[in-house]
Amino acid sequence: MKKHPVLVLMLGLIALILIQREVIMPLVNKVIQSDLFLVDSEDQGSVSPVSTPLTGLAFTHCNNYIKSELGSEVSINFPEKPLNAWSLGDYQYVVNAEIDITRNASNTVTKKYVCRINYKNKSDEEGAFDFSNWTIYGLSGLDDI
Repeated sequence: MKKHPVLVLMLGLIALILIQREVIMPLVNKVIQSDLFLVDSEDQGSVSPVSTPLTGLAFTHCNNYIKSELGSEVSINFPEKPLNAWSLGDYQYVVNAEIDITRNASNTVTKKYVCRINYKNKSDEEGAFDFSNWTIYGLSGLDDI
């Protein structure tokens, strides 16, 4: 062993590769093919932008969140509808929109933002107007304000 450390290293690497290929990867493939991570939801995701009542409410709640985060020292003008909104499935949405932000009377800046939001009550849309039933996971594009 002390005379051939390179040989021991090579044998160890070969053993690790064989264990990963023959033992670990077949287990990973079985887990992937199972229903372990499958979520059965009435809200299906979409690759293309969609416009539904819940994406409209997601847009409204994102705007209200932005308004509360920026405070009263700035004037904010929101458009009627977002540029795009996507359903990720399972009542998770991504909203992309523009807002006009005015800090003083002459300095107005248009910013694009992306908001990721989730409706917690799933198919029970009765509480969709209540912001406490929504969770904002992320907001980007407004970091430098």
